[in-house]
Amino acid sequence: MLKIGEKQILRIDKQVPFGVYLTGDVANERVLLPRSQVPEGAAIGDELEVFLYKDSEDRLIATRKEPKLTLHQVGYLTVIQVSRIGAFLDWGLDKDLLLPYHEQPRERVQEGQTVLVAVYLDKSERLCATMNVYPWLRTDSPYHTGDQVTGIVYETSRNFGAFVAVDSIYSALIPRRELVRELKAGDVVQARVTGVKPDGKLDLSIREKSYLQIESDVETVLKMLGEGGGMIPFTDKASPELIREKAHMSKNEFKRAVGHLLKENRISIEENRIVLL
Repeated sequence: MLKIGEKQILRIDKQVPFGVYLTGDVANERVLLPRSQVPEGAAIGDELEVFLYKDSEDRLIATRKEPKLTLHQVGYLTVIQVSRIGAFLDWGLDKDLLLPYHEQPRERVQEGQTVLVAVYLDKSERLCATMNVYPWLRTDSPYHTGDQVTGIVYETSRNFGAFVAVDSIYSALIPRRELVRELKAGDVVQARVTGVKPDGKLDLSIREKSYLQIESDVETVLKMLGEGGGMIPFTDKASPELIREKAHMSKNEFKRAVGHLLKENRISIEENRIVLL
């Protein structure tokens, strides 16, 4: 069976002036490999590894060129042109890959930009790109709890947190409670694996381990005091939203850091502010 979007080994069935026709195991299924792609000395019966996609006239065609991504793979491609129907990406083949506007969930991409995408088949059985990579991310990562990983944020949610593609291919989430600073799509993060779900997806944290995190949080509070002329205009009783906005930490983390400094007599807490002693 001829499989669009995949590499497969097919057999030369017929030679014509403009190339060769290749066939697989299913009778009467043939696809053209253009003459420029036919290796010198190739003969009927020879087997070739090819990639199948549709040309500019929507005809199934074979190529021996190596695509940068195949069907359902996730990776980075560069925008080489923007048109009225979407953006065209360089994926290593003669025909560029279309990233339709409706597959750009955030602001529209620009020429020269490198974007994280997955390859899918649209309703017309044409290969296209999407920035909605979640369904195509893998869940068989080699990582375990405690491992350090690198990933790219591809979507954020006020309810769930930040969705991350670890190594650009594995599905992961930084839960909302772990977001000590604001993240946006496109941000590259260094994170620690805090758990592996039964389905293989990773939970991440961008915080240090607790005994290291409190040291970092104390330094953050001291820096805020220094920048505020020895004063922070709110206390650890402020709203979680205000604390997260101003201190980039959770309310519990802020309370622990403030409590640590209070215990060391380095600060005092007044009605509506924290003062450096």
